[in-house]
Amino acid sequence: MDSSLAPAAALAAVPTTGPALEDCLRLLRGERDEQKLAGLLVAANVCRASDAAAVVEVYRAVGPRFLCRLLNTGLGKVEGGKEEDREAYLRLSVTVLSGLARFPEVAADEGVVSTVPLIAEVVSKSSDPTITEECIELLSLIAIASEGGAYKFCEPGVMDMLFHQISNFPDGSRCLELAIHLVQLLVHKLRLENMAVEKLQGMTSMVTSLARLFAVLHSTVKFESLHMLTALLSQKESPLHDALRSVPSTIWKSQIRVGITAFLQNRVVSSEKLQALLLAECMMSILGENWLSEDYKVPDDRNMMPVDKFVLLVLESARIEVSVLLNELAYLKYESSKNSQRDDAISQKERNLAILFSLIERIIKTISNASSGEDASCQTIRESTIMKAITGLNETVGLVLDFLQDAKDHGQRKGDELLAAVRIVGSYLAEAPYACKEKIRHLLEYIFSVEGQDESSPFHSICFMLPMLSQITMEADGCRTLASFGGYKTVIDCLIKMTEQDGMMIDAGSMFLACDTIINFLLNMKNAHIQMDSCFVRLLQALVAWSGTANDSSVTMTASCLCTLVLDITTEEFLLSCSDFDSKTLEGLSQLIARSLHQDIPDDDREQSNQKQIILSGYRRWSDRYPRVKNIL
Repeated sequence: MDSSLAPAAALAAVPTTGPALEDCLRLLRGERDEQKLAGLLVAANVCRASDAAAVVEVYRAVGPRFLCRLLNTGLGKVEGGKEEDREAYLRLSVTVLSGLARFPEVAADEGVVSTVPLIAEVVSKSSDPTITEECIELLSLIAIASEGGAYKFCEPGVMDMLFHQISNFPDGSRCLELAIHLVQLLVHKLRLENMAVEKLQGMTSMVTSLARLFAVLHSTVKFESLHMLTALLSQKESPLHDALRSVPSTIWKSQIRVGITAFLQNRVVSSEKLQALLLAECMMSILGENWLSEDYKVPDDRNMMPVDKFVLLVLESARIEVSVLLNELAYLKYESSKNSQRDDAISQKERNLAILFSLIERIIKTISNASSGEDASCQTIRESTIMKAITGLNETVGLVLDFLQDAKDHGQRKGDELLAAVRIVGSYLAEAPYACKEKIRHLLEYIFSVEGQDESSPFHSICFMLPMLSQITMEADGCRTLASFGGYKTVIDCLIKMTEQDGMMIDAGSMFLACDTIINFLLNMKNAHIQMDSCFVRLLQALVAWSGTANDSSVTMTASCLCTLVLDITTEEFLLSCSDFDSKTLEGLSQLIARSLHQDIPDDDREQSNQKQIILSGYRRWSDRYPRVKNIL
């Protein structure tokens, strides 16, 4: 093809009248390539005339096969084409496709959508900014026009070709601006929930490529990369998470750490720091808490902050944001005048607080693993760093408790933000049960009364405190705290809810912690003459039902141990006098205890051995008060 037949010259000469369109269509329908090429030169002008019907006719006349062949010729994939003609063919095909794709009906057509990999290849190989800009604009039109167009970018290799070139675009260039706009379109349009595995490969390429931009660029693109990464990674239970876990290279993980470090170290607005902290939370959610403390070995680690410093940087940044948000929330809730803007501000701050609490919970787990020495990946954290982290966490948990005290003083007991506050307190106290001891002693009754927005009665707030309660009740002082406001009855009610067949989905660990708490309480308070309450009767019924449905020796031994201790504070006569307790339940209790006494216990299982001793000792104390149980045993 002669370069004198360039599209620009033809466009200036060809009119857009009716006869011109007819001539164009006649040429495009011709059998020879020369006719079709001549028709395309006219078509480029027709496409710019903004007549949708005419454009559709032109597209149908030329057909997608010829356009793809023209693109392949321009890319040098077709034998026989002259080297000097390739650029002209490439320009012509891109110009015509761009004109056609300005009309959504054409851009959404399967034939145009099928050109996406070829156009991406042009972007990756072209050194001409004009062609590159036109190609990226064309790809954006295809992505906007249909779902199929957007998902075409997820085919293997497409994202890699695009991002390979994007990272080479000059900072501030039109090409970079258009490319980032295209990626933003894809991020907001693609839905990951039911995406096929082969399409997920394209999405992992997008994430790993964005991670590089996030790490190396120092312009507005760095901010845009952060926002796109958080949008992609913050989707809960996304199949993309599994795909990312299987990516063999660790470079992208370290690049995201480099980018986060830059945001947290430099002066950026609070909202952007929150985005960076959200991204850190997402990475820990997807890859595990070890991501924070992993000592990644990468080829160029000049910008990599040492693990100890990075852990403290993330923690301190989160702590500062939590402190600010707690103060702002307290002011908005209890001191400012009510209006719709206030309510919107409260909702946004509560969402941000939930993100930060989740991140700090994960850091608590990381520090706990590091201090125990059990996790090899956490051994990169030095003892001095662990102590600094614990000091900081103590201070933050104290602030959260002050927030709860403020809510108590204002009569506030219901709200997801309060439940989230209880959760983070419970997470920390699970690792440091005697931290903030006085504040906890004064607030525990209130904490037990906190409800989530969708709860009809307190439940999760008690569950969150069980790890701490199971530890402090090993000592008499902790039991006295629980007894001071009847808190043990609240724990019993919580345990009964867990055992109900139609209750909520609860992990077995919480049930065992609740049992341990009540067992400790009854063992340490046996001289305090605990009054037999109706909650104990309901507890016995619940334990019989729970142990009857679980084929697990640990359930049998724990339930029997707790039942034995409850039986020690009452009599058979009293139980049978209760309207909701009958001989059938007593028989179930007897069979449960019998099973536990005949349970084979491994020599190295100290917990079950201790439980069996408690059952035997208890039985000896109360057997004369339970003739029916004694007969069965």
